[in-house]
Amino acid sequence: MSRVLRRAGLTGYRRQWPIAGKPDFAWPGLRVALFVDGCFWHGCPSCHRPSKSNVSFWEKKVSDNRRRDKRVARRLRREGWSVLRVWECRVGAFATIARIRRAIEDRREQFR
Repeated sequence: MSRVLRRAGLTGYRRQWPIAGKPDFAWPGLRVALFVDGCFWHGCPSCHRPSKSNVSFWEKKVSDNRRRDKRVARRLRREGWSVLRVWECRVGAFATIARIRRAIEDRREQFR
């Protein structure tokens, strides 16, 4: 993911910044947090393949992860952060990069 961000000209981020939820990438000065959600662990609607063994455990695990993700996002937003969540399968997509770029540019405008 960091290679994708650099190629897109998105620099200045920090990896695993020590705030709630430990985002995968953060722009601390702009208060932008980016989480890259694993398709298996967070239940991607387009490519998640549920486990065929121990089904109830994995359904609960994915459900708990989603619930935690929402709780963390609410907390960070209350603390003034802009929170982005992207699916790992969509990391390099033009729309994903555009969304990240837009969030960063919007925050730069706010902090001027």
